[in-house]
Parts: sequence; C-alpha cells; structure tokens
Amino acid sequence: MSDDPTHVREFFGTRAADWDTKFPHDGPAYAAAVRDLGLHEGDRVLDAGCGTGRALTPLRKAVGASGVVLGTDLTPAMLEAARRAGRDRDGRLLLADVTALPLRTESLDAVFAAGLISHLPHPADNLRELARVVRPGGLLALFHPIGRAALAARQGRQITPDDLRAEPRIGPLLATSGWRMTSYVDEDSRFLVLAVREG
Repeated sequence: MSDDPTHVREFFGTRAADWDTKFPHDGPAYAAAVRDLGLHEGDRVLDAGCGTGRALTPLRKAVGASGVVLGTDLTPAMLEAARRAGRDRDGRLLLADVTALPLRTESLDAVFAAGLISHLPHPADNLRELARVVRPGGLLALFHPIGRAALAARQGRQITPDDLRAEPRIGPLLATSGWRMTSYVDEDSRFLVLAVREG
C-alpha cells in the first residue's frame, strides 16, 4: 500500500456510487459481526474506514440511542454514498484518515473496521493509532464479509502465508500495536478478528 492516500481515494471514489449494488447481500454478515463485537447500550464506537456506512445501522442498534456512533472515511464519495443511503441518521460521518484520527485519546469503547487492514500503509503504526483512541479493555473488530480464500478467488489471486490477515501474522501484529487477539475466524462466509485493547 502506498503512503499516498490519493490512490485510495481514487480507487474507492470511482466505485462509491454503485458499491452497495455490487455487494447487496452483505448486510446480515455485517450485523452478525457487530453482534460478535459485544457492544453495550451507551458505548462509543468508531466505524473506521466506514465506506458507504453499511455497519452504521447495526452499530447504532447495538449501542442504542444513548451511545455514540462515528464513521470515518478517507474518500468523500463514499461518505456521500452513505448520506444518500440515509446511514448518516445512525452515526456521525467524518472525512478523516484512520492513520491520524481527529479523536481524543481513550475516548472510545470500540472500533469496527471492515475491509480496512489491507489498505493501511503502515499496519502496526495504524493499528496503534486505533488503539490510541480506545480505552484500555476496549474492543476491536477487523472484519470482511467473506474469508481470505474466497476474496482471493474473487480477485483472481492465491493467498500466501505472508498474507497480513493470516493468523500467524495478524496476532503478533496486533500484539505489537496495543491489542490482544481474542478470536480469529477465517471462513468462506466471513473473516473476523476480535481483539481487546491492552491496558
């Protein structure tokens, strides 16, 4: 991944308008991943790299009216698509880079990140930034609505042992970034890593 966010903006900007129509059946997988994250009424949660905001509605349901839901994305067109879909009713949308979040230290209870990790320019540093904004004992979900092998097949490539999302790599990466991995699932139907913010 390039250090220049322009590439990411261009890639997702040209795909934002029809992103949801390309993946119309992902909603239940998002809802299940949010349930597995284990949020509580009143929690403060960030959807990091929220895209068109598909996680915002289940996140709002999980934290209730007293909770706080934020969605950040680097791509204005993705946030605009989220607004057009009405998902800004479920969370506040912020144009922001997850590598330098405009949030106070330890101000959140959890971070949900769908499809984000493969787009991070410096994964250890960037996961450390996510840890910065979460209180000790807070939660992280790294999610994708299909598993590594299914995603690789969709993209016409093979998965390799050096894949950042492989269990032997992601666990130590999280550990060096302030997180302790508590669960790892990589099935055709979903990829979900859960972690706890170390104190």
